[in-house]
Amino acid sequence: MEKNNEVFGKCNNPNFHGHNYNLDVKVVGEVNPETGYVIDIKILSDLIKEHVLDVFDHKNLNLDVPDFKALNPTAENIAIVIHRKLEKALNNKELEIKIRLHETERNYVEYPA
Repeated sequence: MEKNNEVFGKCNNPNFHGHNYNLDVKVVGEVNPETGYVIDIKILSDLIKEHVLDVFDHKNLNLDVPDFKALNPTAENIAIVIHRKLEKALNNKELEIKIRLHETERNYVEYPA
């Protein structure tokens, strides 16, 4: 308990604490000359909904999301998990995915850096 309080401060609560995150997903790659897209935004939006929003939104990450059963859901770890899920779902080695996860209006993490 003392170690948790030392490491996590006011975020150390026996009943957890919550955040409303904002997610930015950046896809980097060559523009397809036929479509004019790096990726069709509708396809990307559908992947985000299926693999991130439907899984994480309005959930207690510690209890309801298997990815965090043994992993502390810090913003950094959430960004890494989202990156892995979207990279696998996209299944395109020519495209690079970057995740920016805002925990507050001024605080965010990026993965990969």
